[in-house]
Amino acid sequence: MLKKAGTELLLPAFSQVGKTGSRKQDGSIVTATDIACQQHLRKSLFNASPGIGFLGEEMTGEEQRICLQAGGRYWCLDPLDGTSNFVASFPAFALSLALIEDGTPTFACVHDPIKSETFSAVLGQGAMLNGERIHSQPVDTFREAVGFIDFKRLDEPLRNRLAAPGIYRSQRNIGSCALEWAWLAAGRAQFIIHGGEKIWDYSAGGLIAAESGCTLSDFNGIQLFDDIKPVASIIAAASAPLHKDILVHVNA
Repeated sequence: MLKKAGTELLLPAFSQVGKTGSRKQDGSIVTATDIACQQHLRKSLFNASPGIGFLGEEMTGEEQRICLQAGGRYWCLDPLDGTSNFVASFPAFALSLALIEDGTPTFACVHDPIKSETFSAVLGQGAMLNGERIHSQPVDTFREAVGFIDFKRLDEPLRNRLAAPGIYRSQRNIGSCALEWAWLAAGRAQFIIHGGEKIWDYSAGGLIAAESGCTLSDFNGIQLFDDIKPVASIIAAASAPLHKDILVHVNA
């Protein structure tokens, strides 16, 4: 379903010149493609599973609040994660979908239409990339690790600490939370530090990473899916020792 939407909706729109978007109240960008893709997938999900609720990034704030308050079972969709990249013709964006049941993601899929890579996971059954099992690539210390840090969503003291030389091996930020989670799960990085991801940013990717062997929490060390929230700070690491080391640095 996500692969078809990526091929038929996102890629043709991505190839167009002069793409534009508008600013939402939170400052993020939305395009006609975000909205069209969400409408298409919402209809497809309803047809396949009419008894399951729906939460999408491009719904109104009131619609989102109603879904989150209702709880139970609902699909959580980001129809185009990395919209700023998409508008800038930077080829790093994805579709992200999770099934959340009583506050726990139980199924997840992230599709990268540029690379034709589909990452998926079912709770307790491991993580997959195009049907093949994937695992995190652990290291034990922050100093050894390469990973993703979103500096703009960190407070100034933490931002300054994490900008100091020698703390980690190297840092990236590609502008798509879903891809950063998926690449962490596939062993292409060893950590994520983010000051505030929304539930559609982390629910699918977080399950895929967890099922690949990663350890996930917020900045307080609370496991990410023990207390699922509309917005959460993120520490994700390819091993438990690395997670512990990062947590110390974040809270120094």
